[in-house]
Amino acid sequence: MKLFSGSSNRPLAEKIAIELKTKVSPSEIFVFPDGERRIQIQDTVVDEDVVIIQPTTPPAEIHYFELFFLADAAKRSGAKSVTAVVPYLGYQRQDHVFRDGEAVSLEVIVNTMQSVSIDKVISFDLHTIKIPEVFSIPMLHLSALPLFAREIQKQGWGGLDTVLVSPDMGGIRRIKIISEMLKDMPYVTIEKNRDLATGHVEMEEIRGEITHRVVIVDDMISSGGTIVKAAQALRAKGAKEVYVFVTHPVFSSDAPKILQDSAVDKVYVTDSVFVPKERQFPKLRILSLAPVIAGALG
Repeated sequence: MKLFSGSSNRPLAEKIAIELKTKVSPSEIFVFPDGERRIQIQDTVVDEDVVIIQPTTPPAEIHYFELFFLADAAKRSGAKSVTAVVPYLGYQRQDHVFRDGEAVSLEVIVNTMQSVSIDKVISFDLHTIKIPEVFSIPMLHLSALPLFAREIQKQGWGGLDTVLVSPDMGGIRRIKIISEMLKDMPYVTIEKNRDLATGHVEMEEIRGEITHRVVIVDDMISSGGTIVKAAQALRAKGAKEVYVFVTHPVFSSDAPKILQDSAVDKVYVTDSVFVPKERQFPKLRILSLAPVIAGALG
């Protein structure tokens, strides 16, 4: 097996390599003055299984093209197979037509992956469980929920004073799964309404009983608006401690500041998305997916 990394999350690739007792093979990603990328893999891959680590975080377009070029380079150089490890799958929220005249952007991405001869894709906590059906190649959908459940147990949170929270109705399946992992920990759900044109979110109703400690579980944080408003609503209902567990810390715009200044006590995320030092904040805790990915590859 030969392991390569794009530019989006080299630290995660290095951690995976350590878990697999190997190294990240060298490659060159040269950027021309006009922004175009030139990709060269600098290791022998003839008859090898090649793995490319490349979350497609913002700017998603650049990171997708790096993935496509790395895959094409590997196949042209004689690789037996190419597995794309894409912990965060960009454009996954555009998996169907919301309004007339829109493209199904995720289908375009998937078709391109398949056209450059990627043989398998590994990703985490997709926005809906139907996304793997878009692929005609094997698609392994992993989850950070077991990692979150272990951390919650490690913190000693449980009993009658802790309740899980889904910040929207779309997360009910996710919250039920982690509830079972935590010996049927009780959970509540929040109904929200999002304006598709503006992205503005309103919390409408909390379904269930709030306890002393609440643990919000979601798939991603982008602007932070949903989490912040959920925390405010939960505090208003009597919650004294609010913790957040989210797989993908996309952290667009001012999200780090918004979260630090919010009613949330701590925000636990994974390293599916690289968060540079300047975007980290005191309330942030980062858990690594490297052992899980290494297990899936090994």
